[in-house]
Parts: sequence; structure tokens; C-alpha cells
Amino acid sequence: MKKLEGKVALVTGSGRGIGRSVALKLASDGAKVVVNDLDQAPADEVVAEIKAAGGEAVACVGSVTAPDFADRFVKTAVDNYGSIDIIVNNAGYTWDNVIQKMSDEQWYAIIDCHITAPFRILRAAQPIISAMAKKEAAEGRVVNRKVVNIASTSAGGNPGQVNYSTAKAGVLGMTKCLAKEWGRMKVNVNAVAFGHIETRQTQPVEGDPNFINIEGREIKVGISPAIVEQSKTMIPLGRPGNTEEAAGAVYLFCIPESDYVSGQVLVCGGGIGNV
Repeated sequence: MKKLEGKVALVTGSGRGIGRSVALKLASDGAKVVVNDLDQAPADEVVAEIKAAGGEAVACVGSVTAPDFADRFVKTAVDNYGSIDIIVNNAGYTWDNVIQKMSDEQWYAIIDCHITAPFRILRAAQPIISAMAKKEAAEGRVVNRKVVNIASTSAGGNPGQVNYSTAKAGVLGMTKCLAKEWGRMKVNVNAVAFGHIETRQTQPVEGDPNFINIEGREIKVGISPAIVEQSKTMIPLGRPGNTEEAAGAVYLFCIPESDYVSGQVLVCGGGIGNV
């Protein structure tokens, strides 16, 4: 039997990058996955990929920052699969600048995506998880559920990322608080802090910058090849990580072997970085 057989996993930002790899990893071990992306096409592609491999998945498309998203996301899981067992708050991006050049729009966009959205999702899920936990306790059963919040080594402070560093530091505080609040419901709440992982955000770019569109905003992505090479010399393993390796770190907090681990931060950075 697969370790996550029968579990229902909700993964934000899972149409691309790390989130996609997390969704595929959890599905490969038996979880039914609620896939989310800003855009319909990548979400549908991941759902189709999971189904083609014999798994179960459904899409919940939209911005995690929308006021109604959390309720829709949770409702999608309950309506389709009748449970919530794993929540991975993964959706995110960077929009960098030094503080004197950072606009209120930049600040709030990153704070809302990385802090407000997970807060709303966990708040929306609480009544459902609480009711399930009470029912299981009455039946003499113990069922551990999992929350994995995605942080970053930037939580320790990264120049040019005051919004992102602040948001990711906040993720750590949220994780530790919820680990204490939700322990009585048998929920493990942990965080994974990523270092340099190869995604569209960290692709090497020479010459003209690349941009992605996020809710009508053109966001510059990519880093210079020189920074990529410098990163390699600083990372003890000698290279950035890939999205499958990133997903593996998240997976560790989702399986039964971590049932007595809560309120912890796992740094996935190839040997560099701490928070």
C-alpha cells in the first residue's frame, strides 16, 4: 500500500515549477490532489498527467490572493474527495527592489501572496479539520494531518528582497504558531525553506530580461549567469537543486514517518543556508 493512499492533498501554485513536482510526487504515492494555478492550462496539464499515471486529481484555478479563493479551494477538496489531509502552501513569486524604490503595490503583492493567502486557506480549512479530528477521537482513532508551508533561506534577510524576506520570515512564525494551535487536532505543521532551486524564477538570463505575467503585472524573472556560477561555488553540493528534489523535501513532512515532527523548518539548500 502506498504511504499516502486515500489522503487528500491541496497544493497551491502546482501548475508549474516546484508546486507541480510536489503535486506529482504526492499523487505518485497515492494522494488525491487538488491542483491550483493562476491559469487554467497548466493546472489542467498537471491534472491530466496525474490521471494518466493512474492517480486522481482535480483543478481549482485562480489567484490565491483572491478574497474568495480559500473557501473555493477547500470546498473543491471536500466536494470532490470528502476530506482534507495535506495542505501545501506553495504558491509564490518574487518582485524585487531595494526598499527606497519599492512601491506599496510591490510590498502588498508579495505579502498577500505569501502570508495572507496561506492564512486564509488554513483558516478556511480549520472547521473541517476540527470536525474530522473530533469524529476520529470519538471513534478511538488517531489520524495525523499535514501542513507544509513553503519558506526560503531569504527569510534570514536578502538584499533587494525586503518584501519577500519579510513574507518568508512570517511564514516561519505562522508555522510555529499553528503547530501549537493545531497539535490538539493531530495536525503536523512544518515548513521547508528552499535555497537555490532551478525554476523559471531563477533561470540564467543574459541580455534582455525575461518577464512573466502575474495578474496583469509584468514581473522580471531570471538571474545573471555570473550569479548562478557564484551560487554553485557557495553551495557545498556544487549545484542548484531541481524541482523534484525540492518536492522530496516537502514529501518528507507529508508521510507517516514525520507524524511526531511539528513546528520545524527543513532547509533544502544543498548544504547552504539557514533561517
